[in-house]
Amino acid sequence: MKKITPILLLIGLAALSAGCAQQEVLQVKDIGSKHVGGRAFVIEGMAEKEITFSPGSPPMKLNPNGEFAVEQMYLQYVRLAAPKAKYPMLLMHGGGLTGVTWETKPDGQAGWQAYFLRAGHDVMVSDAVERGRASWARSPEVFKGEPVFRTKKEGWELFRFGPAGSWNANPSQSKSYPDTQFPVAHFEQFMKQGVPRWLTTDVAVQKAYNTLAQSECPCVIVTHSQGGNFAFNMALAYPEKIKAVVALEPSGFPDPDKNDLSRLRGIPHLFVWGDHIADHALWSRIRSGPEKYRNALVKVGVKAETLDLPARGMKGNSHMLMMDRNSDEIAALVQQWLSANGLMK
Repeated sequence: MKKITPILLLIGLAALSAGCAQQEVLQVKDIGSKHVGGRAFVIEGMAEKEITFSPGSPPMKLNPNGEFAVEQMYLQYVRLAAPKAKYPMLLMHGGGLTGVTWETKPDGQAGWQAYFLRAGHDVMVSDAVERGRASWARSPEVFKGEPVFRTKKEGWELFRFGPAGSWNANPSQSKSYPDTQFPVAHFEQFMKQGVPRWLTTDVAVQKAYNTLAQSECPCVIVTHSQGGNFAFNMALAYPEKIKAVVALEPSGFPDPDKNDLSRLRGIPHLFVWGDHIADHALWSRIRSGPEKYRNALVKVGVKAETLDLPARGMKGNSHMLMMDRNSDEIAALVQQWLSANGLMK
């Protein structure tokens, strides 16, 4: 575990949020990281090979057989000296992405990690199994099948920076929505965040997140896209550990007919949706599922609300709500909702 022992760290907010007029400071008690969950996996019967690790170094025999650590996840945490929130906040990323989602926006502005630290939350940022600093395992021995990679076209159109058919290999000719809130001038920077994902690892991802719920919570979860399903299932598995779920455009959900949703009474849920969903056939279908799940939650007495940004007069938001130009305004609405639900001291 990498950790700075508890000392008072003064971090100027000017370094965390470009354009901040006042030289405020955050009083941080602890910064560190750890790996959570995982299991041992033994590989046998593979042939040795001769390799050279670095130019000029002598060749050596590599034996790929043996015991490996696999299916762990990564967690970074920042703990404040005097948090104002009752519970730490866990920020969970979406598919093909990592915890970078929350750290710094593509245009260089501070991300939601810094925003919610300033709002008084201890903040944890995860890299799920198979992503980023969680590390990989051998494929197909551990991660079955092939990894999936996101093209620039998919990133532009699926994340609703522009309509279907609007991406062009010449960036100056890609057509964004006229009202888009995403900083499209920094699209190339955003695409550098992409990492491969597997379609066969959900069980391992969920197991690691459930382990995190047991070891690092009680906590409040803010989750995005693919991470929504993992967050919902964490709450179902450990309702005493999860104090609220904020789901930004979740793309999956548990089956209401196969789960006892009454276990979630007392855990408020907020579903946040951006713009141009009705213009996108796939996104219209994606949204319908979590809305059915929200309705099922309400039916059994769970406080489950929808924050529809266009209906609130906030136009042009993309799937990457936490990176849009007005993302701090959205974070402020989330913070107000958390306060209204008694989650601040």
